[in-house]
This record gives sequence, structure tokens and C-alpha cells, in this order.
Amino acid sequence: MLTVTLAGCTQFPELDSATSAETRRAPYPSLLPVEDLRARVDAPRVTDQTTRALEIRVANLRARAERLRGTVIDQTSRARLDRKITIDVPQ
Repeated sequence: MLTVTLAGCTQFPELDSATSAETRRAPYPSLLPVEDLRARVDAPRVTDQTTRALEIRVANLRARAERLRGTVIDQTSRARLDRKITIDVPQ
């Protein structure tokens, strides 16, 4: 909580000097209806080539996921880890 409070006291650089006078005098842009903006954008095109590339990517990701499902530690290493550790302490 203290960090957040102290962050509120931070001095920020002057942002007004980062903007040119011409930009500050420029009028605000016009707001357009979303429908007008969507009409200007081409519809995405899915071709046989993009479909095939996506199918290959999906197959590669599934194969990778299958490899990751395997055990992380092989049986030899697991047996070594499960052995009791004994330390000879001189008396």
C-alpha cells in the first residue's frame, strides 16, 4: 500500500513540451460510426494455403503437447532420487 501511495507523489516529465505547437493547435479528429469504419476494411480471406498452414501448425502443437505429457524424470533417475541418503558423521 505504501508503494502505491508513494507512486502518487512521483514527478512526471512535462508532457506539454513533448507535443509540438502545431499538434496542439490541430482540431480534434472527427468521430466516425463503426459501420463506416468496418465498410472500409477488406474482409479477411481464408485460402486453401492458409487452411493447410493452420492445419500443419495445429498438428505440430498437438505433437509437442504429447511429448510434454511424458515423464520428466526417467526411472533410473527416479530410483536414485528415492534412495535413502546416509551421511557418515565422524564422532
